[in-house]
Amino acid sequence: MAEKVLRLGLPKGSLQEATFQLFRKAGFQLGVASRSYYVNCDDQDLDIMLIRAQEISRYVEQGHLDAGLTGYDWICENGSDVVEVCELIYSKVSKRPTRWVLCVPESSDIQSVTDLEGRTIATEAVSITRSFLEERGVNANVEFSWGATEIKAGQFCDAIVEITETGNSLKANKLRIIETLLESTTRLIVNRKSWETPIIREKLENIALLLQAAIDADGKVGLKMNVPRVSLDEILASLPALTSPTISTLGDEDWMAVEIICEEYEVKQLLPMLRRYGARGIIEYSLNKVIN
Repeated sequence: MAEKVLRLGLPKGSLQEATFQLFRKAGFQLGVASRSYYVNCDDQDLDIMLIRAQEISRYVEQGHLDAGLTGYDWICENGSDVVEVCELIYSKVSKRPTRWVLCVPESSDIQSVTDLEGRTIATEAVSITRSFLEERGVNANVEFSWGATEIKAGQFCDAIVEITETGNSLKANKLRIIETLLESTTRLIVNRKSWETPIIREKLENIALLLQAAIDADGKVGLKMNVPRVSLDEILASLPALTSPTISTLGDEDWMAVEIICEEYEVKQLLPMLRRYGARGIIEYSLNKVIN
């Protein structure tokens, strides 16, 4: 068997399924057996394994992995010296960045970070929290939390620093956000030595292109239609498009073919309008990738 070109780490855990879906949409067929940490892939150049996102940047920096996908937050937490190939804005819930936030119980008298002088904070992001406090001249005890951090606020510590995407879990646990420490998105990172290897750099640049194209296609669809020539100007004036619509002639000189890419949510307004202007043969199709 030929030696793999690239050792790639993908995040194990909450981001795993969203990452697999992104790779599949980008054209990579991935599969993993139950209880296995080794990922099967139809790209014979890739040696993929599942690693906790918290550890990936360390293993990439140390050269155990050539590259990996992990959050910007864990790169900062580990202080990892790696090359960021690209930012990939996707997550398990939405396209919004995740946030590390300083929280206290709703009933707490703590109103700002300065009120935490001499208090105790629990978090998984110990380095990020300590740096944040140091920048503001606040001396507080920062404890590492192994999980279930929300329940600890007010009972086992004075405040917590926790990651959130929607804020729903914090509200459900009656927590109040004091301040945001860091916003984070997923990054494709690579070991510095590996990045200087031409075959690895080219492979990673290709992967980055395909993954970004899959992200850019999310929520977009294509529309194709036949348009009466007499209505073309009115229709074009009403159409949204990523770029100028594609227009071509048909065998019948009274009709034109028009094709656009638009946001999927716009279609329900567009179709009735197009029909009123006389468009026929309207086809909506899904997109896997969009490269601008």
